[in-house]
Amino acid sequence: MNGPIRFRVKEFKPINIENGYLIDGFPSAGFTSTIATESLIHTSQFDLAGIIDSDSFPAVSLVKDGKPNFPTRIFVNNSLNVAVFSSYLSLQEITHKPMARFMLSWARKHKVSNIISSVAVKSNQEEKIIAAGSTEDARTKLKEAGIEVLEHGAIPGIPGSLLNQGMLNDQNVIVVLYNSLQAGPDFKSSAQLCMAMSKLIPGATCDITTLQNEAEKAELALKEATEQAQRMKEGMYG
Repeated sequence: MNGPIRFRVKEFKPINIENGYLIDGFPSAGFTSTIATESLIHTSQFDLAGIIDSDSFPAVSLVKDGKPNFPTRIFVNNSLNVAVFSSYLSLQEITHKPMARFMLSWARKHKVSNIISSVAVKSNQEEKIIAAGSTEDARTKLKEAGIEVLEHGAIPGIPGSLLNQGMLNDQNVIVVLYNSLQAGPDFKSSAQLCMAMSKLIPGATCDITTLQNEAEKAELALKEATEQAQRMKEGMYG
């Protein structure tokens, strides 16, 4: 990939989330984070407020109800003070640090106080929720929400980059570690993650029935996006 990786954002609705929350909905492993954020979006009545694009993204359009959609979108609930970067794309490793920097820059522009991300871990303690915080304030928020603070561990990808950059820039970043024993759609871990986010965000809710429905729809959309991206790679390099 030649030259610096750049991201373009187009916002077409007012975004007023000062002192609020930005949720990282990029898939880290499997589809859990995407399914959980989709459930939150539909349960708590978010509006589509923008799209994110890049020459480093696969050229894929997701058609829903006859309308084309960018695979990476920004949803906003101004009354809850929450924005979500929702994506059906699993980004290449080379884009993880640039995307983390882009998210932090976007959060600063909109005066967001807290960024919430997530990552899958393999654990036998299925019901246990644990999270890492970039600042003392972020770790205090976790304790107040009744979520155990991670003391030792390694967090990869966009979530790990967000934590490091958040620590350097005194930006609150929380990364929720959810248990996942499978690579595909995992309803149980999606519910676990959605419930953790609702504990951290005042007024946010998770409807389990909606979550299950969204899990099925998100699974299909993610598979389509992944298969199309793979076919493009094979066509270019095969």
